[in-house]
Amino acid sequence: MIIAFDVGNTETTIGIFAGDIMRASFRITTSSPRTVDETGVLLSSLLDSAGIRVKSIDGAAICSVVPQFTATLAEACRRVTGSNPFSIDAAADLPITLDVDEPLTVGADRIANTLAAHSLLKRDCIVVDLGTATTYDCITAAGSFFGGIIQPGVTSSAETLFRKTSKLPATAIVAPAKAVGTRTEECIQAGVVFGSAESIDGLVRRIKAEWPGGGEPIVVATGGLCEVFARHCKEFDQVDPFFTLKGVRVGFEILSAASQ
Repeated sequence: MIIAFDVGNTETTIGIFAGDIMRASFRITTSSPRTVDETGVLLSSLLDSAGIRVKSIDGAAICSVVPQFTATLAEACRRVTGSNPFSIDAAADLPITLDVDEPLTVGADRIANTLAAHSLLKRDCIVVDLGTATTYDCITAAGSFFGGIIQPGVTSSAETLFRKTSKLPATAIVAPAKAVGTRTEECIQAGVVFGSAESIDGLVRRIKAEWPGGGEPIVVATGGLCEVFARHCKEFDQVDPFFTLKGVRVGFEILSAASQ
């Protein structure tokens, strides 16, 4: 089995894979500073909670957009698994093309999404990743990432609203029963959830209108909020909260085979 990490700005998603089957998954905060020892203890505890022996982990791969946390996590992985984790990033030797002006600046999460789309779907794809930022990754069936959109994330936008307005209360990101609210909380929820859903659908339609060759890409939603918005976004074809992790798993298999 292998352990795969998708390190985001707010949360880190962890998946345990046996082949292409995910045996267990965990979600922890990224923001809390941890030492190597603390991170190692946390990983061992998570594995134990899922009934997975540390010795059964044969390797690891890390996809991270938080450089200050990556080194700590990598060293913790070395101590726990006894092997060096692979890094899934723009510098890795992977069978994808980064057809953008500055390929080395493409985020590791977008690399993993490209790997997942190319390996698992094998068709033109828009990956909408709803995390701290909402990103839209444009990927061809041949495995070419040719650009996309980066939008302020739903939670980030809502937190800014709460922080900048003295009388508006912090509110959970859940959809109200209807668009027109009769209480302040409902009004905020309608603006955040329905407004974000319309924005996401609108941007997806704009991307489709510019798609090269007039193709019809499949739209995959992933990230921490993908299931919340699955009920409200009409443009989503598939919803997979672990799509990025699956791309990390694909990257591990490719880099592991190349290193032998």
